[in-house]
Amino acid sequence: MAGHSKWANIKHRKARQDAVKGKAWSKCSRAIMAAVRQGGPDPETNLKLRYSIEDAKSVNMPKDTITKAIKKASGEGSDAASYEEIRYEGYGPGGVAVIVDCLTDNVQRTAPELRRSFEKHGGNLAKQGAVSFGFSSKSVILIEQSKIDEDSIMELAMEAGAEDIRQEDGAWEVTGDPADFISLKEGFEHAGLEVDSAEVTMIPGTMVDCDVEAGRKVLRLIDDLEESDDVQKVYTNADIPEESMNE
Repeated sequence: MAGHSKWANIKHRKARQDAVKGKAWSKCSRAIMAAVRQGGPDPETNLKLRYSIEDAKSVNMPKDTITKAIKKASGEGSDAASYEEIRYEGYGPGGVAVIVDCLTDNVQRTAPELRRSFEKHGGNLAKQGAVSFGFSSKSVILIEQSKIDEDSIMELAMEAGAEDIRQEDGAWEVTGDPADFISLKEGFEHAGLEVDSAEVTMIPGTMVDCDVEAGRKVLRLIDDLEESDDVQKVYTNADIPEESMNE
């Protein structure tokens, strides 16, 4: 999710993922299986699978669990579940834009669940394309600022093909083309630098300022949406104060 401090948001999300690790692993398994069924079991030739594996690693999913998900999706029969990728769009509290990426085996279940979540928190689902035009897909790498100086990270970022780098609340935020995600991440790792967060995400072109209470309402909506097994990622253009996360 986007907000006043991406660094603070990353830490908030990691803390929540730790609290619901079983659900996070289940969602990662679903994403891995869907990627395998679409593009095959080899991450060297299936970029979506590589993204999904990186997401799984980011929530400390065991390697053997990742392997089992790949093998399960590679098999034939009823165990190789089929999931449909669907993107839902809507508006949250205060009119913030919200994008929800889902993997579902039952659209008739997913849409009503999401609609209830939006309405419960003062928002509403919208038509496809209503808000996504205001976002761009980007690779985003976050590295704690204390780990590397500006000149060094600038050099590494340029070598790895980054589009932009900036300082963001105690962290270096490196952005690039989604197709360059793996080369960006590995460029820093091969230099011996620990990456704190790496993902392909949707970046809003403009932000909507939220006060503390509005920020809390948006976070409650996001948490509610992410409770659904069908929801993979939630993006918003809410500029959320860090105080909103201290609830």
